[in-house]
Amino acid sequence: QVHLAESGGGLVQAGGSLRLSCTASGVTFSDYALAWVRQAPRKEREFVAGVSAGGGVKSYGGLVKGRVSISRDYAKSTVYLEMNNLKPEDTADYYCAARPVAISRSVDEYKGWGQGTQVTVSS
Repeated sequence: QVHLAESGGGLVQAGGSLRLSCTASGVTFSDYALAWVRQAPRKEREFVAGVSAGGGVKSYGGLVKGRVSISRDYAKSTVYLEMNNLKPEDTADYYCAARPVAISRSVDEYKGWGQGTQVTVSS
């Protein structure tokens, strides 16, 4: 069973940057695609970014494309989300999620979830 632990959230001013981290354990890291999903208050979960198990395929949600970058470090079993030019509408709880091999933009297809890290962007 995959265990995921997110960190790196916080309060940032609009236009600022944050880097979120998610460390995986309990499974072979290189067997899993990893994604970042966010959920703002009173809104549905939203796919933010994903990276395939092998790292060669990346996908980004439309609302953040061009402002975020996902990467993974196999030696540290960690996936990162670099977020730049943050906007107040990026305020949400950010979750790390895993599924075997391939990315899915459908958040319901992810099997493992972390506890989330909160990102608040002030205007």
